[in-house]
Amino acid sequence: MRLADSHCHLDDRQFAGDLEAVMERARLAGVERMLAIGTGEGPPDLEAGLRLAVRFPNVYASVGVHPHDASKAVPGTWDRLRELAAHPRTAAIGEVGLDYHYNYSPPEVQRAVFIVQLRLAGEAGKPVIIHTREAWDDTLELIRRHWRGPGGIFHCFTEGPEQARQALDLGFHLAFGGMLTFPKAERVRAAARLVPAERLLLETDAPYLAPVPHRGRRNEPSFIVETARKLAEIRSESLEELAAATSANFERLCLRGSEPNG
Repeated sequence: MRLADSHCHLDDRQFAGDLEAVMERARLAGVERMLAIGTGEGPPDLEAGLRLAVRFPNVYASVGVHPHDASKAVPGTWDRLRELAAHPRTAAIGEVGLDYHYNYSPPEVQRAVFIVQLRLAGEAGKPVIIHTREAWDDTLELIRRHWRGPGGIFHCFTEGPEQARQALDLGFHLAFGGMLTFPKAERVRAAARLVPAERLLLETDAPYLAPVPHRGRRNEPSFIVETARKLAEIRSESLEELAAATSANFERLCLRGSEPNG
């Protein structure tokens, strides 16, 4: 069984003590590809994901400024981000978007930084990874106005069927994580049922949002098997079929311009 974790934060300090063991468990679980999200703790450091991508052969990286860190961006941030977007191990731009739940950066700053990165991703020919929380309408409006790229991912999709259709109409993939397994997440499961097989992705968002039966623990890429199992169940597909389809989708969307390591 081949699995791809399209979104994990392997640079998180929760992995500092046992990252090698985490990677070995992922390998044993069949996780052949991982995308290390490179937003880290925000500018000026934009290379959190790339440091891991050059270290581990099955890891690729994204680069970008998270909406929480939008206030940290300066003009030089974009010059450096353009350089990193061209790196052969950079597979995507992200996670970028809007988060009105915490507002760690003012909404108007988040929007301006999001627009810059949508345009930068389009220029680089890289897919964009979208983070949106309590900002759905504004997120879609800015994508419609400023996105001219090769597709992208709504990461950790936790909306319902209506929002799923809107995202699909924009040409995006939807990535489902551990929340899909939560008992009260029927709205998310309803959305997952309607996504075409060729637009479906799996993710962990590790170390966050561990799936049932690991809920409450530190999440890690090997736990993606539980999310895959639940997704296959609700779509009436075999686990093997779902794993193969989502892995192929990840490779087709994110690895076109990337180079294998080692």
